[in-house]
Parts: sequence; structure tokens; C-alpha cells
Amino acid sequence: MKNRAALVYALLSALCFAFVIWQVAEHKRVVEAARQNLMSRGQAITGTLGLLIRSQRRWGGIISQERLEAVLAELIKPGDVESIALLNAEDKIVVSAGAPLREFSIPPAGVTWTEERMLLANLVDLGTNAFPQPDGERRAIVLPDPPGLGSRTNLERRAIAIDSTNNSGPERRVFRRGWPPGRPPWMSREEFETLSAQKGLHSFIIALPTRPVTEAASADLWIRVVLCLLALGTASGTAFAWRSFQRSTDLELRLIKASEMNLHLKELNLAAAGLAHETRNPLNLIRGLAQFISKRDEASTETRDNARAIVEESDRLSAQLSEFINYSRPREVRKGTVDLARISSEVTRALSYDAEEKAIAIGINVGSILIEADEQLFRQTLFNLLLNAIQAVGKNASVSVNAHVEDGEVTLDISDTGPGVPVERRTEIFKPYFTTNEHGTGLGLAVVRQIVLAHGWKIECLPNDPVGATFRITHIRAKA
Repeated sequence: MKNRAALVYALLSALCFAFVIWQVAEHKRVVEAARQNLMSRGQAITGTLGLLIRSQRRWGGIISQERLEAVLAELIKPGDVESIALLNAEDKIVVSAGAPLREFSIPPAGVTWTEERMLLANLVDLGTNAFPQPDGERRAIVLPDPPGLGSRTNLERRAIAIDSTNNSGPERRVFRRGWPPGRPPWMSREEFETLSAQKGLHSFIIALPTRPVTEAASADLWIRVVLCLLALGTASGTAFAWRSFQRSTDLELRLIKASEMNLHLKELNLAAAGLAHETRNPLNLIRGLAQFISKRDEASTETRDNARAIVEESDRLSAQLSEFINYSRPREVRKGTVDLARISSEVTRALSYDAEEKAIAIGINVGSILIEADEQLFRQTLFNLLLNAIQAVGKNASVSVNAHVEDGEVTLDISDTGPGVPVERRTEIFKPYFTTNEHGTGLGLAVVRQIVLAHGWKIECLPNDPVGATFRITHIRAKA
């Protein structure tokens, strides 16, 4: 049985541990899925940003800084996109929108995760419609709108040229269709090369808050923790149920064995009672013969004395057999209404000779209380307790019977002013054949305890203040 219990506990522990490992793996999967969703969101935004940059080109690869900043500002949304920055080849910010970005060591392309945000860096790809750079790449250049062209149409802006063949004469504007890629006509070559190095787009960075990932991870973590606690509670409940089942099984086996033992003891009890009853017949015959011999005049004095001794021992043995038969008799309680004052008075009158012999005063203070009990068994209980008190005290002592009702239950006290009972013997005195009286049988209090338990009551031995002992019976049901 112990090996089976250990196997069940080990199996439950293994299942609970496996469930926790599974929940940890699932939590990691959910967090990774949330990160992938945020990365997909960032990639979608970068694709949109690339399309917007290509749509804002003029004169081949020239992009208006004012219009680009306005477009980037439209993409900034609190809680979705924190900031956007366009970088040159030296990773310097050319155009930005939203919250300012600190200087991060970011690769040309890729994802960088921080505690509060995700940084996504992509290269700017504008196809072949951009200015060729010295390193062979084609890049767009972000330049501010030239003075005086803010109110012109795109067609007019693309057709403006400066005739540079006559350096001494005034500038002459020439409108052409389809101005070829090159530097803007209002810039010198040196200015254009300087701005190309500073304003040429090489990559861009977008910053997305990691709050969606954090919130998804936190919510999933709480769910996983609750599931793990439920699994742990289920495993603990199962283990407790198994333990209770095992204990109940063991208890059932013990009850079966105890029932068999009880049946065996009942059979032995009946056999012993029968043997005691059968022993009384020859014992009475022996007593009668001894009594007859003790009265014969022709018998010697020694013979008569021996015969009288046989009579006394026969009486003592007959009393013990009677007590044993009374103790071994099954207690069948037939409850009825019992007048406590009447029974106390009758028992006191029956013991009046023993009380007067020792000049003992018996006081009864029970009032008019009716109780629910078997009258004959209760009479025997009170008789044995009063007789035990009378035998325990000396001359000129006192014995009292007191009772009071509380919450529908009666408490009955039989007190004396004798030597009392030591603490270590207050439980043993209710055992069979335990007695402190050399003339006692040791079964009187055992019979009392047997009757009390048969009624469902409780009896205990307590000290009497200032001297003596008190036998208290509780849980007696009062009758209205």
C-alpha cells in the first residue's frame, strides 16, 4: 500500500511539473508571437514609408524637406509609432518626426530591442530614379524648397533653368520639359556636392513602443500563473483525496477487524457470564454445607471456625460473581422521564443504614428536575456512586447530591469530604477491578461508566473544594 501511494504521489508530481514546463514554453511562444507581430507592424510601416518617400521625389531624386516632414508627422501616432528618422550615410539624422531619438549603435538594417521601444532600421531603396553617388549607390537627397518657388506648379519647377553661357549678362530663365537628373539649377556644383553628403538618404529608423508586447506578455503570464496554481491545487486535491481514500480503506479494514474482535469478545463475555452463573450453584452448595457444619455442636471448635471462614469467603466470592455478571450484562437503554429528586430520595433511604453507621450526613439539592434516562440503570448508577462515596469517607463526613440545568442539559455532581482521588488515578478508577478499598470488588465504578456511556453521557472525577472528590455526570438531557 505504501509503495502504491508513493507511486501515485510521484506520478502527480511529474504531471504537475510537466504542466508547469508546458506553460513556460507556451508563455515564451506567446511573447515571441507578440514580438513578431510588432516586427510585422514595423515592416508594414517601413514599406508604407518607402512608398511615401518615392512619391515625394522631384527632379529625379530631390525630395522637398518641408513636404517630407509633413508626411512623416502624419505617420506619428501615440502608442503606435513614436518617432521616425531619416539618416545619411554617416548615420546622421537628416529628417525626423515625433520624439527625438538618442544616438544608438544601430546596424544598417535590422531590429534593435530596448526596454521601452523597438528600433527598426531599413535601407532607403528608390530604384534608379535617384542621383548616383560616388560609392555607386543611388540615393534621394532631401533639400528645402528654393526661395521664390513656393507658389509655382510642379511643371513650372521642373522647367526652370538658368542659362549659364552668358556669365556677364543677367540671368535668363528657360523652361524645358523633362529636366534631366542632376543638380538643381539654383545651386552651384560645390553646394550640391556638400548637401549631397549631408542630406543624401541612406537609411531610416522607426521607433515603435514595446507596450503591446509587454501587455500581452503580462496578461499571458497571469493566465499561465493561474493555470499553474489550478494545476497545483488539482494535484494537491487529488493527493489529499488519495490519502483520504487510503486512510478510509485502512479504517474500514480496522473496523472490520474490530467488529470481528468485538463479536469475539461478546461471545467470551457471554461464556464468562455463563461460567460465573454456573459457578454460583456449587458455591451456594459449599456455603450451605459449611454453614451446616458451623452449627453442629459435636463439631470441634476449629472445625466450626473453618466452616464459618468458608461461609464468609463464599459470600465474598458470590458478591464478586454477582458484580461480574452485572458488568458483563449488555446494557439496553430504555429511556423515559425520570424524577431526579424522587430517585435520589429512594437511593438515600436504601443507604441510610450505611450512612448512619458512620454518622454521615447526605444532602440532596436537585430541585424539581426531570431527566431523560433509563430509570433502573440511573438508579443503579446513583446507588453505586453514593455507596462509593460512603465507603471512601470516614465518620462524621458529609456526602451531597447537586444538580443544575443549563441550556437544556443537566449536570449532576456527587461530592464527598473524604480523602479525594489523586490526579494520576482519576482515570484508572473507572477501569474494571481497580479499587482502593480492600473490601471492594473494583467493578462498581466500571459499571457506572458503562451505564453513563450507554446513555451518551460523560463522567469524570474532579477535586472537591476544599477536600474530597466529586463525580460529575454531564450531557444529561432535561425534560420540559
